[in-house]
Amino acid sequence: MPAPTLQTERLMLRGIQEEDLDGWATLMGDPESARFIGGVIDRAAAWRGMAAMAGSWELKGFGMFSVVEKATGRWIGRLGPWQPEGWPGTEVGWGLIKDAWGKGYAAEGASVAIDWAFANLGWTEVMHTIDPQNVPSIALAERLGSRDLGPCKLPSPFENLNVRAWGQSREQWMAGKRL
Repeated sequence: MPAPTLQTERLMLRGIQEEDLDGWATLMGDPESARFIGGVIDRAAAWRGMAAMAGSWELKGFGMFSVVEKATGRWIGRLGPWQPEGWPGTEVGWGLIKDAWGKGYAAEGASVAIDWAFANLGWTEVMHTIDPQNVPSIALAERLGSRDLGPCKLPSPFENLNVRAWGQSREQWMAGKRL
């Protein structure tokens, strides 16, 4: 299944394309932006991660979207539904390059991605795996209406990370205040 293109006022969420590699390598090469999404990796490893995310669409019928800023056409991150083998739940996650932080892009994109996941994937709940030190992502999860569900375990090679699950049911999402 090819990724659909979703639109918000300021963003386009679309399928991952090979030309996204420069942005992907920037995201994963920066110690601050990569800190809570697997850590710094080199460009070749970033390509493999990007290809795995793109391949998720073929294998599972969903995956994260590339996030493009409409005003500039610039790739600023990836976000959306994600559930690799052994993952603790149906996640909508996010990761943006550092200069896109603090503009509300993650909330704007995550909101439309959650809507899409509930409408198209048959999910009954959505979760976010967040390191307790990642204060901005905790604030975003709360803004999205998610609550702390407690510690959770990620599969290899992330099994030693300290993460907590944040989440909500489809019914809670539908009844909640929208961003």
